[in-house]
Amino acid sequence: MTRIGWYGLGSMGLAMATNLQKHLAKSTPGSLLYSNRTMARGAPLKALGGTPESSFSKLVSQCGIIFTMVSNDVVLENLLSIVTHSNQSLKDKIFVDCSTVHPETVGRIVRELKRKEADFLAAPVFGGNPIAVDGKLVFAIAGPKRASDAVKPLIQDVMGRKVIDCGEDAQKSALLKIAGNIITVNLLEAVGEAQVFAEQTGLGTGAMEELIGEAFGPVAGGYSKRLTTGAYAPPLDSRPGFGVSLAIKDANHAFTVASESNVKLPALEVATNNMVAAREYAGECLDASSMYGILRQKAGLEFWNEKSRQG
Repeated sequence: MTRIGWYGLGSMGLAMATNLQKHLAKSTPGSLLYSNRTMARGAPLKALGGTPESSFSKLVSQCGIIFTMVSNDVVLENLLSIVTHSNQSLKDKIFVDCSTVHPETVGRIVRELKRKEADFLAAPVFGGNPIAVDGKLVFAIAGPKRASDAVKPLIQDVMGRKVIDCGEDAQKSALLKIAGNIITVNLLEAVGEAQVFAEQTGLGTGAMEELIGEAFGPVAGGYSKRLTTGAYAPPLDSRPGFGVSLAIKDANHAFTVASESNVKLPALEVATNNMVAAREYAGECLDASSMYGILRQKAGLEFWNEKSRQG
């Protein structure tokens, strides 16, 4: 059996890797070989039978399929350069990246790995941490058919509820992820605007939240709960569900791609400016939905609500 490796144990990566390890423990004699910059993050995986490996190079040497879930393009390229610029054989290995990165980054990685006779599968995901924990993410996959066929059984009904096949050009799934994040950020802005409107007019956030969930679906309803429960500005010792800096990075990718295609994104500009303002006011420990705090300020309210942290 092909050994499976995993690098990247943030809030999303750990949830995904946990579901994968549970699946492997039931279906194969082996275990997930995992690595992370902070190895202690992998303790829950080790408790489930996963095997730690602090060296990414050694992890790759032992695995035929290697998943990565990292924060940005630079981290991913630096990580993979460890093995692409070494004498290590990568022949027939499959690298599966679930991060949100620029299509040009994907193109460079594909070329580097092809030079080493390895395949790259871009497999970004849609859904936050609670959805990842439940194994209900949506994956957008693109890359060589051989790689897709080998990896899909490790995703479908294991880490995700749906796999969207974007063909053999790995850059296409990166484009789909960027397009999807335009909707995500704009929806966060729209829900935030509606909730501030409800609070200031005396309608009340409870009725507004019920309407959002019933009329616009569980995703929009979940976004509303990020606001009303204070998760948009969580305690400083916690990890936001979708960090504001990651959301700003994703939006900037969208602006870059859109500019190259002469596409305007005015709603995304408004939402991104509000996220940037939120980060300037309250720091890094904010969710992407923290534009809500700026919308509150613009309406004469405090940035913080009664459920969020207060400073």
